[in-house]
Amino acid sequence: MTQVNEWLTVESLDLEAQGVAHNEEGKVVFIEGALPGEQVQVQVGRRKNAWEQATMTALRRESSQRVQPGCPHFGLHAGACGGCKMQHLHVSAQVAVKQRTLEDNLWHLGKVKPERVLRPIEGPAWGYRDRARLSVRHVVKKGEVLVGFHERKSRYIADMKVCPVLPAHVSAMLLPLRELVMSMDQRERLPQIELAAGTDVTALVLRHLEPLTDADLQRLRAFGRQHGVQWWLQPKGPDTVRLLDEGGPVLSYRLAEFGLTMPFKPTDFTQVNQHINAVLVGRALRLLQAQATDRVIDWFCGLGNFTLPIATQAREVLGIEGSEALVARSRENAAANGLAAKTAFVARNLFEMTPQQLMQDGRADKWLVDPPREGALALCKALAEACQLTDTGDWAPPGRIVYVSCNPGTLARDAGLLVHQAGYRCVAAGAVNMFPHTAHVESIAVFERAPAAA
Repeated sequence: MTQVNEWLTVESLDLEAQGVAHNEEGKVVFIEGALPGEQVQVQVGRRKNAWEQATMTALRRESSQRVQPGCPHFGLHAGACGGCKMQHLHVSAQVAVKQRTLEDNLWHLGKVKPERVLRPIEGPAWGYRDRARLSVRHVVKKGEVLVGFHERKSRYIADMKVCPVLPAHVSAMLLPLRELVMSMDQRERLPQIELAAGTDVTALVLRHLEPLTDADLQRLRAFGRQHGVQWWLQPKGPDTVRLLDEGGPVLSYRLAEFGLTMPFKPTDFTQVNQHINAVLVGRALRLLQAQATDRVIDWFCGLGNFTLPIATQAREVLGIEGSEALVARSRENAAANGLAAKTAFVARNLFEMTPQQLMQDGRADKWLVDPPREGALALCKALAEACQLTDTGDWAPPGRIVYVSCNPGTLARDAGLLVHQAGYRCVAAGAVNMFPHTAHVESIAVFERAPAAA
């Protein structure tokens, strides 16, 4: 690594929360730990023809938005946890960075500018993470077990004693979990513990590569009673997950605004942040403006997180999802909440769509789209092509689309298709701070069919 003695002025943050500056040669330098407006000296770790990657070593002018990190394991030091990247930046500034990232992506990648910028959705910055995948390893040289996230840029597990982004009662469990695993007969064959916290139940899924001994099962039960944990066991893939002991409360989360309870398995996809999810669902439905006469399609519907709230307002909702298991869970949840008559669910590969398939699902007044990081390219392409067909029978494109995104790049690409090929306007867009202290950008955008196109 090379020390750079010149002082660099940081101009912006990139998507990985690295400071961006230019050196005397005009080359871009990405600087870990630096914030916009700061003057820093750096140590260069990687050199390429067009850019360099470096770590901050000295700070001369500090940003007014720099704050003391809330976790002792955050930082650039050896062994630092890699779970968070922005704890040194004030949380309101983090939200502003994510909003700007969304707008920049929409414009530079999709040539789309929203007519209205929505107020960002944000909530508690600490104790928010209801889902987490914690790695487990018995380190023989240290004579102890580590449970936590990986170190920054490393395959090693950070020596975490607390984690302020986890719920407080789960953070307080980290050291007891280490002691538990250390006491178990199969400590060498337990690579992962997955957290899934519901509204009333805290579930932990133990991945085990060999069958557990009776003594180990009793240790898990004793830990569960002491710490209020519901244990699930996973001997192989996600479909092998089962409760350690049947009975007890059901793992679920509530959407109080709509009077809904959503049971789920700990390996089902649910949002990481329950508080933000509840606010996001309410915002999405207000933007969707579903009427009692509307038919709505919810694409990538998962276990019905948006479908069931929509069903409380619309005439009928069709939920479409790639996973058969989640479609089954959606049907169960609709029945449990008294909405089976207003909902239908089908499983389909949404990454292989044609205009003909799209039209077979029938006419819908409105769409909600909530894809994974890959976005909804095939769906948006099929819609754009269908909009250009001269004979579509009684099918017509939806008048309004609400798109919930976890990747601003793929949202921007899909927005470009909707606006420039399918005849929609992007009437609103805004950031959602689902993952405080990380560079992860969630967002929501609204598209309306342009009058001329309609």
